[in-house]
Amino acid sequence: MKFAKLGKSGLTVSRLCLGCMTYGDKTKGWHGDWLLGEEESRPFFRYALEAGINFFDTANAYAGGTSEEITGKLLKEMARRDEVVVATKAYIPWRQSPNCGGNSRKSLMQAIDDSLTRLGMDYVDLFQIHRWDDSTPIEETMEALHDIAKAGKARYIGASSMYAWQFAKAQEAARANRWTPFISMQNQLNLIYREEEREMLPLCEDEGIGVIPWSPLARGRLARPSGGETVRSKTDGFGNTIYDDDDAVDHAIIGALEGIAEARGVKMASAGLAWHFTKPSVTAPIIGATKPHHIDDAVDALDIELTAEELTALEGAYRPKLPKAMGMPLPPMDKVSIIGK
Repeated sequence: MKFAKLGKSGLTVSRLCLGCMTYGDKTKGWHGDWLLGEEESRPFFRYALEAGINFFDTANAYAGGTSEEITGKLLKEMARRDEVVVATKAYIPWRQSPNCGGNSRKSLMQAIDDSLTRLGMDYVDLFQIHRWDDSTPIEETMEALHDIAKAGKARYIGASSMYAWQFAKAQEAARANRWTPFISMQNQLNLIYREEEREMLPLCEDEGIGVIPWSPLARGRLARPSGGETVRSKTDGFGNTIYDDDDAVDHAIIGALEGIAEARGVKMASAGLAWHFTKPSVTAPIIGATKPHHIDDAVDALDIELTAEELTALEGAYRPKLPKAMGMPLPPMDKVSIIGK
């Protein structure tokens, strides 16, 4: 395993992060039939740790909070707390009631306490806002996150998908008031969705922000030839709203990736993940794993250095796309996914 600092912070993380959205009670929340319960999840945490992965990402909204419960329980069984880096997120409503979601001071203070309870931990290493909240002043959000960090409940803070101007505004609010700044950006980035290269990645590189991309393989679309189906692809409602499986340009990119992987004798997933390491600001793609070889393929990516010719083949067909899954506004109170109960 290879390691790096997360941005310009002193936090050392593996170059791969295990995404724990995959692990949870499939009867809770809104994720799908591809979720793995506690016993099914156990081998993947063990395998990830044995592969040298020390970085684990979850969220209060994943599988109705049960992802946090499984993540905390299994890591406690298998690892020393000071040797793993645990990240979680808040923003998505956890109950059909005002103040039970979003990035207000009241909501974030409750969310961190609830997450720590589910994780069975005294602190998380990285506490992230899952999305931007238009209904809360950013100064209120950043001061609340600062107080959470100073209270020792989070060692560092980060953010997830938003526009670059919003992220810059948040950082400036922290800087101007001497509050704790974000050290990381968890955004959507992969070969068929590269809109973050326009502003967010340059901003993060300039500011020393560590990028930890979600969906680095486009929800599995970059791990198999076009047209292939899995249980997740058939039941992943969210993924099917942010990717168009009939997009001819995407098919061309996937085809190019397939050709490069075949020529190199590696898996498509390995080659697709290797592309991320050509981006200076990317620290650790967040990988999902429902089969042991998913972790093997991700680890293999660390030793693949794509050539200039291969990058041209992979990137040349790309065309601009409208940002998707960026704002993710708070849904009406009668449409929220209830967390835990």
